[in-house]
Amino acid sequence: MIKLYDSGAYVLNGTEVVADTEEGRAALEAKLGALPTKEEARRQTIAYGILKSHNTSGDMEKLRIRFDKLTSHDITFVGIIQTARASGLEKFPMPYVLTNCHNSLCAVGGTINEDDHMFGLSCAKRYGGVYVPPHQAVIHQFAREMLAAGER
Repeated sequence: MIKLYDSGAYVLNGTEVVADTEEGRAALEAKLGALPTKEEARRQTIAYGILKSHNTSGDMEKLRIRFDKLTSHDITFVGIIQTARASGLEKFPMPYVLTNCHNSLCAVGGTINEDDHMFGLSCAKRYGGVYVPPHQAVIHQFAREMLAAGER
């Protein structure tokens, strides 16, 4: 069941949802001993931790995000790599996964992008990327299972 909150909510220990209402704040204060400010609560979220660990500015109000991994699928990676090559690419600057889009794998016969896949494989070899062959994974699944990581 899905429940929508008009006022926002706090999540305790990853399991309990407490609405950001007068009643909810009172219950939260009773459980925690003190009511955290919204900023304190924000700093305890997974999203805040991810942004903080990738921020190079030192200021969480003025983010400068540096990605640690990249991935793109067969519908876009040809154009991305061609643009990078024209700009002087010699090596991928970080782990870069060339994978598949589920839409292209739904085509009759399994893929409509065979030449794109060969291009992707050759570029992964040449520039140091990771190539995922058709029918092994799709972009979202591969990113969740192979690239996502917790705090280091």
